[in-house]
Amino acid sequence: MRRQAARLVPRRPADPHALPVLPGSNPGGNVSTHPTPPPECPAHAAGAASGGLYRLHGPEAEADPMGLYEKLRAEHGPVAPVLVSGDLPAWLVLGHRENLDVARTPSRFARDPRGWRDLKEGRVPADTPLGPMVSWVPVCNFTDGAVHERLRGAVTESLERFDKRGIRRFVTRFANQLVDRIAADGEADLVPAFSDQLPMLVMTQLVGAPDEHGPRLVKAARDMLQGTETALQSDRYVTVTLEQLVLDRKAQPARDLASWLLEHPANLSDTEVLMHLRVVLIAAYETTANLIANTLRTVLTDQRFRASLSGGHMTLPDALEQVLWDDPPINTIIGRWATGDTLLGGRQIKAGDMLLLGLAAGNADPQIRPDPAASVRGNRSHLAFSSGPHECPGQDIGRAIADTGIEVLMDRLPDLQLAVDASRLQWRGTLMSRHLQCLPVRFAPRPVPDDQPEPPPHPHTQPEQPAGHPGHAVIPPQPTAAPAPAGHRRELSWWRRLLGRR
Repeated sequence: MRRQAARLVPRRPADPHALPVLPGSNPGGNVSTHPTPPPECPAHAAGAASGGLYRLHGPEAEADPMGLYEKLRAEHGPVAPVLVSGDLPAWLVLGHRENLDVARTPSRFARDPRGWRDLKEGRVPADTPLGPMVSWVPVCNFTDGAVHERLRGAVTESLERFDKRGIRRFVTRFANQLVDRIAADGEADLVPAFSDQLPMLVMTQLVGAPDEHGPRLVKAARDMLQGTETALQSDRYVTVTLEQLVLDRKAQPARDLASWLLEHPANLSDTEVLMHLRVVLIAAYETTANLIANTLRTVLTDQRFRASLSGGHMTLPDALEQVLWDDPPINTIIGRWATGDTLLGGRQIKAGDMLLLGLAAGNADPQIRPDPAASVRGNRSHLAFSSGPHECPGQDIGRAIADTGIEVLMDRLPDLQLAVDASRLQWRGTLMSRHLQCLPVRFAPRPVPDDQPEPPPHPHTQPEQPAGHPGHAVIPPQPTAAPAPAGHRRELSWWRRLLGRR
């Protein structure tokens, strides 16, 4: 039986701030609720077994974060007291409605970490693995109000200068190069060989960094975001690399993000430019790498997913959105800090408390998704890119990298099959994300043609804009990778070939 795409329906009672819910949640009927604990500070709240709070770090959280979220939801409702690295107290926001409330009301929940009470009172060690996520720098995602509008405007307007067709040409070029490295082998691990490499190779080009920095930036970015013992050193490497880039672009501007931020009318300082390059590079890398890996895993392991594709009910963009609901690239965002005493999800939040946006938990909130197996095709109300004034500004670039890269891979290797049983796949969990460790595949080996003539570069499709102009500009033309071997049937949809449909 075909599943009907889930549509949004109003929640009752009517509320101007009401959250749209998916069918089946019985918004007008009885909805199960959890007892609300008495108001209390998260540091003293009752929680897990043995009378303590559940940690969002350690074996349980890393092995099964979604299981932990549901355990917390059952015990505490939509907002749960938890512990982060160093056993520091925080509130994890589990409800979809409550996540939107926090994300969309910076007057109550600020993005500036300097309001964190534990930080101001000296309980946060200087070498905390959370450092890169909670150390204030002059960047748009740590500011609110007019300052945020000025900084974010510079970022969004500079990102909008990229021609999307130019971005896809970059993705196609690098994706083909990555496939060339494995095509003759007949087997590969798509995580280190493809999904971990492609986003950083593309983003390195977009920000303006030299090609040779790509591989090292991949390792440093992953290490930093995992919150390891060397996270601070990796963060420093990324920063030093971008410091040099800013100096180079001040001396010799080019058509890249670094140059456009430097020349933007908002008059960003060198430090502000550097920090925004860092945010864009790291955020785009982590989310896109996980999105590519999660989508490929779903295509290769989920028969219902394949059936939807086989029946023509889902396109690749549809598939990406389904994965953004079911397996978002970021589990949790650190953080927000309460600007004053307030109530959220029945819990009393104190001024200075840290809150974590539970994106994956909010996507699975039974209040809006009573049937997790129901299709959400056409529904973009997921939390994968957050919401409100700090919603990810580069999400469309991430989607372009993911869907173009996956299309190139499957077009070149249409007979991809998982090389191990799906139960053997493993993840590495962190507070922020759940990263697929490996995705072994097999396919028929294909020779890579040598010395193929390169087609002429794509012509510029838009006129050059003057410096500082907020309009589009195209990426400089790049050589295109060698075409697929002779006999490759590009006229067929790669989805059809993947699904065995001729």
